Amino acid sequence: MSVEALAFVVFLGGMVLLMGVGMNMAFALLLTGAAMAWVMDFWDTQLLAQNMVAGIDGFPFLAVPFFILAGELMNSGGISRRIIDMAQAWVGHVHGGLGYVTIGAAVLLSAMSGSALADAAAMSAILLPMMRKHGYPMTTSAGLIAAGSVIGPIIPPSMAFVIYGVTTNTSISALFVSGIVPGLIMGVALVVTWRIVLRKMTLQRSPSVPMAERLRLTARAVWALLMPVIIIGGMKSGVFTPTEAAVVAACYALVIALFVHREMRLVELYGTLVRAASTTSVVMFLCAGAAVASYMITLADLPSTLTGWLGPLIEHPRLLMVAMMFALVLIGTALDLTPTILIIAPVMLPIAVKAGIDPVYFGLMFVLNGAIGLITPPVGTVLNVVAGVGRLPMHQVIRGVNPFLIAYLLVLGLFVVFPQIVTAPVAWMR
Repeated sequence: MSVEALAFVVFLGGMVLLMGVGMNMAFALLLTGAAMAWVMDFWDTQLLAQNMVAGIDGFPFLAVPFFILAGELMNSGGISRRIIDMAQAWVGHVHGGLGYVTIGAAVLLSAMSGSALADAAAMSAILLPMMRKHGYPMTTSAGLIAAGSVIGPIIPPSMAFVIYGVTTNTSISALFVSGIVPGLIMGVALVVTWRIVLRKMTLQRSPSVPMAERLRLTARAVWALLMPVIIIGGMKSGVFTPTEAAVVAACYALVIALFVHREMRLVELYGTLVRAASTTSVVMFLCAGAAVASYMITLADLPSTLTGWLGPLIEHPRLLMVAMMFALVLIGTALDLTPTILIIAPVMLPIAVKAGIDPVYFGLMFVLNGAIGLITPPVGTVLNVVAGVGRLPMHQVIRGVNPFLIAYLLVLGLFVVFPQIVTAPVAWMR
């Protein structure tokens, strides 16, 4: 066995072993990268440290802490609740209305926070108690909230697109535009699936809200609704870059929370900053560990090996996409979205480009597949958040998300067959 092949075996075996014993993903990536360096006779602690620093030393990465902070401020400052109250007023009275409220809130919140975990935490805390009170089955309700949360990485602004763009040198603005239509289609898929699931339920309906009250609640949410308009409009007009958009989002959320809604006191800002910093440290350390593993994978010449395996499909781009998407579905059951982007994207993208696949389209498909992995067991980070906040058994949430997971896989297949759904809006915006 060659040294490169041995290094690859060490990487796969090490990841499986370390994740199996419950080690944190960032440490698992760092240790497997170090083991690969040892096997390939590249062991140098200074080299490992340099790669860790280089993995997070980029101006676009500044978007990560600010998007996380924006999400925390939205939850603390009442922005998320106003969105949900507005959706409840308009559709809460129909059969299964709280399910439609969840889907509408998921789409709107995704256009503000850019994070599946932030959306999952907010909706689980607010909507699950309401669903329980109105007699909704907790299994299906939790599954719907989890499924709705993963629209967050698709509709801009998206933290996942920022990380993907930095890692693969793809236009972040183009990636943002590419996510608008697919994100809305995901919302439609959830509506259709929810209607099918509803046939087996007898649910208590909320009272209809008078039009005057609907308009009042919509007016209360107008500052929240302006947030995605300002962010996307500013990027489209060239007023600010995607990285600067994250700063704008955080500052806007702070001003609204403190001075407009006045639901957050200045003394509470410290706790919000601490939570945002804690989450940021986890994400950035994960990026640093993945940078070490990614560097060693490059030294092991894994991209050339993978190209050799997929070589016969390069002349057939659609079949190549099917093969890659299937592989990413399997990878998503074991790896979270961020490490999947950092490790696998730089390996797969050159192969896709060589086959003539649009890099922005491939980026959207890659992130979408990784987002689906957030609700795919056994890792399923979003499933863990919903189960933890809702105080539900993990197996119950997994069972509830299955119908919506199938719907997302069908949407993924739709985009493989008809890539124009993604590429046409991007071309039009350009």
